[in-house]
Amino acid sequence: MSLFERFRDSWVRPALFFGNNPISLAGGAITTASGVTMISYWLAELSGHLSDNPYLGIIFFLFLPFIFLLGLALIPVGVFLRRRTLQKAGQIPATFPRIDLNDRIFRHGLDIVLVATIVNFLVVATASYHGAEYMDSPQFCGRSCHVMTPEYTAYRISPHSHVACVECHIGSGAQAYVNAKINGTRQLIEVSFHPFAPLAPKIIPNYPTPIPSPVTSLRPARYTCEGCHTPARFDGDKLLVKSNFADDEPNTETQTVLILHLGGVDSLSRYTGIHGVHLGHIEYVSTDSTRTTIPWVERQNADGSFTEYSTQPAGSGVPKGDRRVMDCIDCHNRAAHTFVTAGEAIDQAMASRAISSDLPWIHKEGLALLNGAYSSQEEAGVQIPEQLQAFYRTQNPAVLPQKAALVDQAGKELVTLYDQNVFPFMKVTWGTHPNHIGHMEYPGCFRCHDGNHAAKNGDTIPQDCSVCHNLLAVEEAKPKVLSDLGIQ
Repeated sequence: MSLFERFRDSWVRPALFFGNNPISLAGGAITTASGVTMISYWLAELSGHLSDNPYLGIIFFLFLPFIFLLGLALIPVGVFLRRRTLQKAGQIPATFPRIDLNDRIFRHGLDIVLVATIVNFLVVATASYHGAEYMDSPQFCGRSCHVMTPEYTAYRISPHSHVACVECHIGSGAQAYVNAKINGTRQLIEVSFHPFAPLAPKIIPNYPTPIPSPVTSLRPARYTCEGCHTPARFDGDKLLVKSNFADDEPNTETQTVLILHLGGVDSLSRYTGIHGVHLGHIEYVSTDSTRTTIPWVERQNADGSFTEYSTQPAGSGVPKGDRRVMDCIDCHNRAAHTFVTAGEAIDQAMASRAISSDLPWIHKEGLALLNGAYSSQEEAGVQIPEQLQAFYRTQNPAVLPQKAALVDQAGKELVTLYDQNVFPFMKVTWGTHPNHIGHMEYPGCFRCHDGNHAAKNGDTIPQDCSVCHNLLAVEEAKPKVLSDLGIQ
C-alpha cells in the first residue's frame, strides 16, 4: 500500500466520517462566517471607508479572531466526541466509507476543503499580525479604555504625539511584550470589576484614580528618550520668552526673557550647561511617590570619587526611600503627557491670541471660571460659556454688542483648556501631576538646587540662578531686549 493510500485510509476517511456531526459542522460555519466578516472589514479598511471608532478595532482585530479560532477548535472537538460516542456504542465501522476520487462532486468538495484550509491559515496569520499591531497602536492604548483618557488627551497635543506609546512604555523584544500583556491583563481585570470594587475592596481589584505618576516600570531613558535624542549633543543656549497677563481690566501683558544654558558636551569635550552637568552619574533618594522630595544626592566626580549631598543631619546616612539613577525623565517627567496649571493655560492661550486680551477682565474672569467646581467636563462645557456671557452681560454690558464674537471664542477656548487638563471622573484637576521642568509652578529644579543639600566639606548644590540661565527681563511690559532682537 502506497503512502498516499495509507494516509487516505487512516486519516482522510475517518476524519470525513467522524467530522459529520453537529459540533464540527457548527465550528465550520462559525469559522467561515467570522473569516468572511474579517476579510470584508480588512478590505473596507484598505479602501478607507471606516469610521474612526476604537471599538471597531477591538471587534475585528481581537474579538472576531478569537471567534474564528474557536470555530476551528470546535471541528476537532466534534470529531473527538463523535468518535468516543460511537466507540462506546461499538458502532465504529471496520472499514470507513470509500473515498472515490473519480467522483466529481467529491473532488470538488475536497478542493473546497483544501482551499478553505489555506485561507484559514492566511486569515489566522493576518489576524494575529493585525491584532498585535492594533494592540500596540496609540488608539488602542488611549481610546479603548476610558481610564486612559487624561493621558491620551495630553499625549495628542504633546510634541511626542507622533511617537507610539509602545516605544516608551513597552520596548522591543519578547520579554517586554509579555510583561506588557501581563500588566495589561491586570489592568483589564481592574477596569472590568470596577463597579463591584466598593462591595469588597480588599478582594476585588480596582484601578487607581488618578493614574499614579511617575510610572515606576518605565524603562531607563537610554532605551527610550535616547532612541531619538542625543543628550551629549552641544545645544548651547536657548532664548525663552514667557508672557504673563495681569488680573486688571486691560489684562496688562508682561514678559520674562531669559537665556537657558542647555549646554551639553562642547568641542573641547567639556560638560557644560544644564544637560552637560547632569550627564554624569548621579543617584538620588526620593521619599515620596511623585519624586518631589529629594533629601539625598550622590554625584560621581571626574576622578571617579563620589560626593554626597544631604539635607539630613551629619551622620544620618542614606535616608530610606526610592533610590534611583538620574536620567532625562527625572526633569522631563511629563514629556509626552503634560498637564499645565490654570494660570499657565490661560496665559498661553492669551499669548497665542486664542483668547483676545482686548476683552476687559478676561484673564481674571477666565481664570476664575477654569478653577470653578464642575462635576464633569460636560457640565463645564455648558457652564463656562454661559457664565462668561453672564459676566459681560451684567458687569460690562457694553462689551457684548461690540465684541460678541470674541466673547464666544473665549468661552470655547476656556472649555478646550478645561477639557485638556481636568478630568473629574479620574480625579485629575489643575496641578494633580507636577511637571519638574523649571521651578515656577512646582519645585522642579529646587528639589535639589535649594541651597540646603550640603556635602561633608560644606559645599552645596548651587542655587545661583546664573548657573542655568541669565535673566534679560523679568515681567516687563514690552521688554527692550525683544525690540533690539527684532522679535517685538
